[in-house]
Amino acid sequence: MLHQVLQAFETATGPVSLDELSRELGIERGALEGMIAFWVRKGRLQDSAGPGCGGSCGSCGAAPGGCAFQHAGPRTITLLERGTNAPESG
Repeated sequence: MLHQVLQAFETATGPVSLDELSRELGIERGALEGMIAFWVRKGRLQDSAGPGCGGSCGSCGAAPGGCAFQHAGPRTITLLERGTNAPESG
């Protein structure tokens, strides 16, 4: 099932609705979120809802509660090319 989730992102030609994907795969939304988190940890997907903006705006020190801009836009999950982020480990 984990590979089906990754394959859905690899073959997508546009935005992927997580609710729609969970229905298509026949799994609960919470389970899908966990599978996405697995692929984020493996460096195959990047989730905008997670940490790691890179501090490019320079305002991280100004906001005591964290990044003020991190949750301003829609959540996006992006497929990363192999070797782009963290190396895969077994």
